[in-house]
Amino acid sequence: MSTINFEDGASANTGGVAADRLRSIIERVERLEEERKALSGDIKDIFAEAKSAGFDVKVIRQIIRLRRQEPAEVEEQETLMDIYRRALRM
Repeated sequence: MSTINFEDGASANTGGVAADRLRSIIERVERLEEERKALSGDIKDIFAEAKSAGFDVKVIRQIIRLRRQEPAEVEEQETLMDIYRRALRM
């Protein structure tokens, strides 16, 4: 099944692929990638602000990572860290 794509926006199928649907999906992904790029810039600006205010950005990133985890998982990691530090006499 093959249909020609028309420039007037008429729906067309080529090899069973709906061109309008495919175009819509691609354009949505492209818009979201642009939004992600803008958000990444905003996040970078916030970290720069934190650094200029005297905060340690590396530690802030660690805290953000910990906040994404389940409390039980964080507790387990902290317990293991303590055990390993004591084993190494740190």
